[in-house]
Amino acid sequence: QVQLVESGGGLVQAGGSLRVSCAASGRTFSKYVMGWLRQAPGKEHEFVGAITGSGGITYYADSVKGRFAISRDNAKNTVYLQMNSLKPEDTAVYYCAARRYGNPPYTNYAEYNYWGQGTQVTVSS
Repeated sequence: QVQLVESGGGLVQAGGSLRVSCAASGRTFSKYVMGWLRQAPGKEHEFVGAITGSGGITYYADSVKGRFAISRDNAKNTVYLQMNSLKPEDTAVYYCAARRYGNPPYTNYAEYNYWGQGTQVTVSS
């Protein structure tokens, strides 16, 4: 069992930056692929990116590639999402999620086993 708690969301102007964090419980954090997904009002969950257990490989949606970066610190059981050059269309609730299995690039949100409660990110124009 893994429990995930996000923090760091908020309101930012377009072009600004924000970093959200996700703290995980448990002693097997490094065995999990960690993903970031988002959901805007009235829309389906959207894959943002994922990072492998060792942190060696990251995957990103085309919509955020070059602007967002995922990293993790396994010693702290924490994964981060650094968001730069934010756009109003990035406004959503951002969730971190964990999965043990599956194949890269881990885009299918239904295959994530554990989810955090989400944190709101709002980008004003």
